[in-house]
Amino acid sequence: MAICGSWSEAKADKFRVFVGTYSQGDSISKGIYTSLFDSETGKLTEPTLAIELVNPSFLAVHPTQKFLYAVNELSEGPGKGNGGVTAMKINPDGTLLKLNDQPSLGGAPCHCNVDATGRTLLIANYTGGNVVAYPIAADGKIGEASSNIHHEDPTRENAAELQPRAHSINLSSDNRFVYAADLGLDKIFIYKLDAEHSTLSPSNPPAASVTLGGGPRHFAIHPSGNFAYTNNETSMVATAFSRNPKSGALTAMQDITTIPDGFDGPKSTAECLCHPSGKFLYVSNRGPDSITAYAINQKTGLLTWVENEPTGGKEPRNFFIEPGGKWLLAENQNSDSIHVFAIEQETGALMPTGDSIKVGQPVCIRMVPTK
Repeated sequence: MAICGSWSEAKADKFRVFVGTYSQGDSISKGIYTSLFDSETGKLTEPTLAIELVNPSFLAVHPTQKFLYAVNELSEGPGKGNGGVTAMKINPDGTLLKLNDQPSLGGAPCHCNVDATGRTLLIANYTGGNVVAYPIAADGKIGEASSNIHHEDPTRENAAELQPRAHSINLSSDNRFVYAADLGLDKIFIYKLDAEHSTLSPSNPPAASVTLGGGPRHFAIHPSGNFAYTNNETSMVATAFSRNPKSGALTAMQDITTIPDGFDGPKSTAECLCHPSGKFLYVSNRGPDSITAYAINQKTGLLTWVENEPTGGKEPRNFFIEPGGKWLLAENQNSDSIHVFAIEQETGALMPTGDSIKVGQPVCIRMVPTK
């Protein structure tokens, strides 16, 4: 979900891990992989293939923890979307059984989430620049799309030349609002969710802007509901927002760099997550191959730089903070690895444990408690 640290399973100590990957090209991956994680020791078991799928990059777990959903990140080019979304049943041994799939109605679907009621699957299409909602049946299957909204910004002078690039889709803890970061339009679009009918409608205000050229990618809401954050892929800054929990409105209040002074080389950000305590924010940096940690002021929501920690590999993407907040699992797409870091609870600093596993082009991690 969108919320930083709202897990009810935080006391569990054994988790089933699912890893979404890129499986095309020269990747050694064949689909979604699974492993077991021990939150007492911070150890991961060797991964095994849970199901063969093509480019199941980002994943979402159903609230019942019985089903898993994946976007199949495929695209033939602008306006020629051929991506999809897949519903799967989680078996006790961690293997996955395909239930059904639906077209993504856009190219390069790159993010997904399930609402708190378990009735709605939400996805973001990067190439299509649109967000789509699907009803979820009681048996976990995905129905035909119930909402399909294309992003646009007619207020920009060169609006006809701008390409919307929806890059993530997240929900508020009360399940009322959906936030979609659009990298191409420099906006966080805000929607109201009708969970009963699995439909989206523009909120009022319908969006919040970041600094021109920033490129917002992912998004996280503070546990208090009063603040929110996005990582800007292009400008290499994290933006802090104040948030009105009643209206869902966002107001940008701070930009802070995600990389150390003096770094000179290819760079872009990938993921943005809060610590379950709400005390820290983390952003992954591609190029610098690192994760930056910030302390969050609990009264103002403003960020203070803590450190920049190498991820132990190349091209870090999504990362995952286990529900108890003790460990961070960082995926390195271009070195086929997932590394475990201990989180220093007072400062938020990351400490390498030396534990890692090999998975081909890992993109996304999700966890469910084991029975």
